[in-house]
Amino acid sequence: MIALTSPLAPVAALGRVVLAALASLGRLVLFAASVVGHIARPPFYLREFGLALIQIGWLSLPVVGLTALFTGGALALQIYSGGARFSAEAVVPSIVAIGMVRELGPVLGGLMVAARVASSIAAEIGTMKVTEQIDALVTLSTHPLKYLAVPRVLAATLAMPVLVAVGDSIGIAGGWLVGVNRLGFNSAGYLKNTVDFLEGWDIGSGLFKGAAFGFIVATLGCYHGMNSQRGAQGVGRATKSAVVAASVLILAANYLLTEVFFTS
Repeated sequence: MIALTSPLAPVAALGRVVLAALASLGRLVLFAASVVGHIARPPFYLREFGLALIQIGWLSLPVVGLTALFTGGALALQIYSGGARFSAEAVVPSIVAIGMVRELGPVLGGLMVAARVASSIAAEIGTMKVTEQIDALVTLSTHPLKYLAVPRVLAATLAMPVLVAVGDSIGIAGGWLVGVNRLGFNSAGYLKNTVDFLEGWDIGSGLFKGAAFGFIVATLGCYHGMNSQRGAQGVGRATKSAVVAASVLILAANYLLTEVFFTS
């Protein structure tokens, strides 16, 4: 006898997926709220905060800097090529500067840090959970969230705007190098156009985005690490999920923040 499939089975399957996604989102929001709630409460683990600041900020400078340098150079070439169709090559300095500080600097910097930091945090904390080191912290009357998550989230939130500022500067310098050496721009004129067309809010919005992206990266790394399943495969899945989720949320948050900042 052939069992008949209910016509509502696909709807039920879709509903289960949606409910599971909403439940995961709710757990993530509660986790983030708990981290924020513990930031101002003692004790404060300054050593862990300092180590996280070096790991997330200082050691991410090379990858963020190189990414920004080549992005700024490529952006200058693309804008020059497109502007030549309308005899608007002179807009290269201003568009490179605005594009870097508003969008490309924060977003690409956030994605690079997500690939490097979210995976590292998730793997580290996931391994601690697998080897029962987190249980040992509880035994020693140390709050795992306070000791592991808060220093990393705070360090990432503070370090990312600095990384974005450095990346913006290097990206604009990359556009300047290409503009002067490849496209025939006058160096002084290029720099003058860059300064004249940049506004304070262009820079400020990018730095604010950087702080938001840093919070997202570290929070997701800690969340997936602390919810890692047992075994090596569980740690691997947690690491992958942290990077994918952080990257997607960075792009989504970038759109929302751009909508808020630049839509009248």
